[in-house]
Amino acid sequence: MSQVSTAQQSSGDEPMVSVVVPAKNESGNIAPLVAEIAAALAGRAFEIVYVNDGSTDATEQELRALMRERSWLRQIRHQSSCGQSAAIRTGVAMARGQLIVTIDGDGQNDPAFMPALIAAFGGPRVGLVAGQRVGRKATPFKKLQSRIANAIRSTVLKDGTRDTGCGLKAFRRDQFLSLPYFDGLHRFLPALVRREGLDIVYVEVVDRPRRHGKSNYGFWDRLWIGMVDLFGVWWLIRRKKHIPQSVEVTLAH
Repeated sequence: MSQVSTAQQSSGDEPMVSVVVPAKNESGNIAPLVAEIAAALAGRAFEIVYVNDGSTDATEQELRALMRERSWLRQIRHQSSCGQSAAIRTGVAMARGQLIVTIDGDGQNDPAFMPALIAAFGGPRVGLVAGQRVGRKATPFKKLQSRIANAIRSTVLKDGTRDTGCGLKAFRRDQFLSLPYFDGLHRFLPALVRREGLDIVYVEVVDRPRRHGKSNYGFWDRLWIGMVDLFGVWWLIRRKKHIPQSVEVTLAH
């Protein structure tokens, strides 16, 4: 890590961008990913918020070692594993920046695309910038699961999204925290953002193989649980018919 990138964020500064990284048992993937994020955001005021979701490996120790020389690196620890959506929400709630960028902790998302996500976040009508993976590095079975889930979700929700599983996303902190929360929320962000009357911008990103460890999610997590959540989101969308435009009336009017 260069001294230049280490100095981008001092402990007293307000970061422009908070990078939230949910991580469970990602020992071996942490140091390379932290270095890549810092390099991608060099020149910006940023912080990295790792949410250690009940890891049982050396994730906590590796983060502690890195934090000693990086004032912009923070670790929030869940006492026990609560899942990816809970980890993301914890990180967003604890973040100090108003613009949030999320990235998976396994190193498959390339931080080099973060500036493109930030640049695409322009105008008050944009509620989400979402990465869309090209050349995805996954087994044929996992790709089949995703294609089935995405096709069903797109048909039911009509959200027009090809890939909701990409961890690279950018959104405003306050808007995210105002969304209905449930386990699995991160898979349905495009539909929920559209429910609020906001626009979505898509950015193509390149997927990479995992460096170390193995996926924390299996067949049940990726497909069937998502199908149950799908109908809950469909109900939420159906129940919000109008977005009120309101203004306070005063005697001056």
